[in-house]
Amino acid sequence: MKIEVSNEIRSICPNFIGAILTATITNTEYDAELWKEIQEEEARIRTHNLDYIREINSIQSTRTAYKAFGKDPSRYRPAAESLIRRILKNQELYQINTAVDLINLASITTGYSIGGFDADKITGDVTLGVGRADEPYEGIGRGILNIEGLPVYRDQIGGFGTPTSDHERTKLDLDTQRTTVLINGYDGNKTGVQACAEMIAKLFVKYTKTTDYEINFYA
Repeated sequence: MKIEVSNEIRSICPNFIGAILTATITNTEYDAELWKEIQEEEARIRTHNLDYIREINSIQSTRTAYKAFGKDPSRYRPAAESLIRRILKNQELYQINTAVDLINLASITTGYSIGGFDADKITGDVTLGVGRADEPYEGIGRGILNIEGLPVYRDQIGGFGTPTSDHERTKLDLDTQRTTVLINGYDGNKTGVQACAEMIAKLFVKYTKTTDYEINFYA
């Protein structure tokens, strides 16, 4: 899969760096050992207060990008921020399935908003652009989402991923075998983005029987 970063993204976020992780997985409904890891990370996060979010550069740089595109990041929060806020408010994270759950673990650990997709539901090459007014988009568990001003990944069919919410069309489910994971580095920190991708790869190997994966970068 080829990923192109559009000029409208480059002009505002010239330091953007993304990583694409592809892997073949065996997904499951629930993994108790994974949830023990998640709960340990939740406990670490809960030693902080809400000011902790201001210290996470990967989140703050995504918020800065939202503002530059004309989107209010306090109304349309990056997914990593939303997850960490839930934890800091002593709310439980949603348990979805093993592939989604482990990506959420990586997100709350690193602060990067990560898109996990069923690769067989993505059609053709992909472009990272900016959402348009009235562009149709159904966020997972959110219904119709106004993505105007949000960074958005589009394939030949349309938008399927934003840092706030991914699309119902391409979501990971129990039938997913080939997965594509996109890590959005609006902080321009290739080392951090790579570490996040490698963390997810290790979690895939540990919890989804992955024997093959590949990590590449795009900017």
